[in-house]
Amino acid sequence: MSRLRKLFIVHSSWFIVFAMTVFAFAEDVALPVQQPSSGELISKAWAEHGKNDVEATFKYTQQCIDLYKADADRQQASLKALPKTKDEIEAVSALNDVATAYFIQAESFMRQEKIEDAKKLFQLIIDKYPYAQAWDQRGWFWQIAQTARQSIQKIETGSIELEKKHKVSQIPTKIVLYDPGKEDIVDYEKYGEFVSVGTRDYKYIIKDQEGLAQAVGEGIFPNTTSVRWDPAFKKALKEKRLEGSHWDFLQSPDLEAAFLKWATAPEPQGVKLYYTAFILEKAGLINQAIKCYYAAVVHFPGAYGWTYWRTPWYIGSAAISKINYLLRTNPQLGYKLTEADIKIVNGYDNDVANDVALANPGRFVKVGLLEKLKSKPDTGLLSIKRRSGKGMVRVVQYETGDWQLLVNDKPYIIRGITYTPTKVGESPDKGTMTNWMEDDFNENCKIDGPYDAFVDKNKNNIQDADEPVIGDFKLMQEMGINTIRLYHQPFKVNTELLRDLYNTYGIRVIMGDFLGKYAIGSGATWDPGTDYNNEEHKKNMMDSVLKMVKEFKDEPYVLFWLLGNENVYGYACNANTEPDAFFKFANEVAKQIKLIDPEHPVAIASGDVLFLDKFGKNAPDIDIFGTNAYRGNSGFGRIYKDVKEEADKPVFITEFGCPAYAEGKSLDDAEEAQAEYLRGAWDDIEINIAFGTGEGNSIGGVVFEYLDEWWKAYEPFIHDTKSLFTGPFPDGFMHEEWLGIASQGDGKQSPFLRQLRKSYFMYKKSWNK
Repeated sequence: MSRLRKLFIVHSSWFIVFAMTVFAFAEDVALPVQQPSSGELISKAWAEHGKNDVEATFKYTQQCIDLYKADADRQQASLKALPKTKDEIEAVSALNDVATAYFIQAESFMRQEKIEDAKKLFQLIIDKYPYAQAWDQRGWFWQIAQTARQSIQKIETGSIELEKKHKVSQIPTKIVLYDPGKEDIVDYEKYGEFVSVGTRDYKYIIKDQEGLAQAVGEGIFPNTTSVRWDPAFKKALKEKRLEGSHWDFLQSPDLEAAFLKWATAPEPQGVKLYYTAFILEKAGLINQAIKCYYAAVVHFPGAYGWTYWRTPWYIGSAAISKINYLLRTNPQLGYKLTEADIKIVNGYDNDVANDVALANPGRFVKVGLLEKLKSKPDTGLLSIKRRSGKGMVRVVQYETGDWQLLVNDKPYIIRGITYTPTKVGESPDKGTMTNWMEDDFNENCKIDGPYDAFVDKNKNNIQDADEPVIGDFKLMQEMGINTIRLYHQPFKVNTELLRDLYNTYGIRVIMGDFLGKYAIGSGATWDPGTDYNNEEHKKNMMDSVLKMVKEFKDEPYVLFWLLGNENVYGYACNANTEPDAFFKFANEVAKQIKLIDPEHPVAIASGDVLFLDKFGKNAPDIDIFGTNAYRGNSGFGRIYKDVKEEADKPVFITEFGCPAYAEGKSLDDAEEAQAEYLRGAWDDIEINIAFGTGEGNSIGGVVFEYLDEWWKAYEPFIHDTKSLFTGPFPDGFMHEEWLGIASQGDGKQSPFLRQLRKSYFMYKKSWNK
């Protein structure tokens, strides 16, 4: 999820790389000085604000206001709704930057404790610029008026109370299909012919269109007309329940209207089929959803859409993942899908023009409810094909092609979590975040989160007599966690604390270096960021990594080394435009690590499978492919097979997670949805572990994260519920302040109070079998 958002970042409007214009001056003629753009001024203003230079901050913000206020007012007046796409938002840059200028001034007044002046400017933004948005370099736009409103709330209440916006779950309408089709599992060979299966020339030729239409039912290709004859469609039209964009219907509780809207949506057929199936799935019509997903696989295997991040999203592969998930979680259906696979050649970049789909739709096979699992071989009888590492921790590949992480010669499945117990009110954006490994706010000579946390069982936000101090380390041990993911930057690592984490609680540490991400460790500035072709930057990063390895290589708690954090997404570094240079450098770093420490493997934390082919080509000395992946409740799709084909490495998911907040759901229902998502993700990880029914190269995963962090959506004193970007989450949006499997309640007892969510208990049961 991530994707994304991690450490010590100054909020900014668009950072613009520009060249200084050189003016020639004739003897008697002076050319006019070029006017700075609003973006340039805001970039400078944020930088000065970050340095607490009040005079310079107001200089640049006021210049932006004076030059561009008239344009901003015109752009605001031209809008009737909040711009949604990046292009639409950037088209009103004057509006965005002028509102940002006022916001920076208000923030500066807050720092100077000029509260009334700050309130006036926050209110001005709310009244005059409600559609202004600013770009956060962590990867999304944020609505300035909304954040201004929260700042006023903080001023006026003097508290950290969350606005009571948790709606009671809306009861969804049912879908009663007028034409459900004649077959639950469609035998496509009765109605046509599969040609060139598994090749770029694959296609399905329909020979009996009427028969196939009758088999699949309404809304499923090629039955694209019967929906309009559905009495429910006519009724919904009359009641005006189908007005508006079909995209606005995806999360609507009116599932009937959503189905009818999407079944008739003006989208490419592959996209339309996927989302129609998604709505049928939500309605509990599992058979019909499977038929709809499968229609996308059969007819449109190369179809694609676009994510919020403007990366291609391949419909066919996602549909196969959904089908497998639905069959796995509904064993009473009695089927499995075998051999289905869609490989997109050249699919690891953002250029869809060179894509080639190699498609095999597979087939449905009847199975019994008690079908036996694949038997696991005795590894002692198998020869080892490849190995990496000579010490206590190593990875091995058997003759079967399966991979295992071994610790003391025993298989080790990473049951990990990201642990950053940030105190409510602290924020790296404001320079107020402290080191959790040293925090002792109650001054009892014990580290707060690890040892002084307590469980608020009745969720009344106080510590009752029957709620003793237990500490997060004990809670994590009881949950079944065996690993945490940690970076040695930017805070000092408390070695004694981590030794106790391992010796007392049996939890190991994956120790990482950001490798220039967020410009950390490279010596680069945030803009333009780390350059993987820059020798000075590379030297600084190499020094940072090797310092880490020398300092911690003999610590018993170290599991292995981790390089980077989704650097390929490119914020404050150029790995997205220079992926070959990045992976070549990462490989050089891995080689140097092994000269110092041959006892521990080296892994990378990439971003989904972006540039995976370049990783496979350029990083042979990196032992483990790790990736941050947020793909929904059905798991991780083709990731394991992709890595097997492009790099043949063991795989672990360095980051996956789901918010425990969803618009339109009660907090209880949103918690349940989070648990369902995380259960599906872990099931997929387990399926792909060595000698299972999947690819055999999974070695575990790391849940993001243990505890909600309130600073992620900007205002650190408010548990913000606003959506940051779209994604495959319970309400279709990422609410990044709600990713914890434990919450901090109302925040008043932070950093000590823990309210354990359903996800905690789900994993406690699963990981302690």
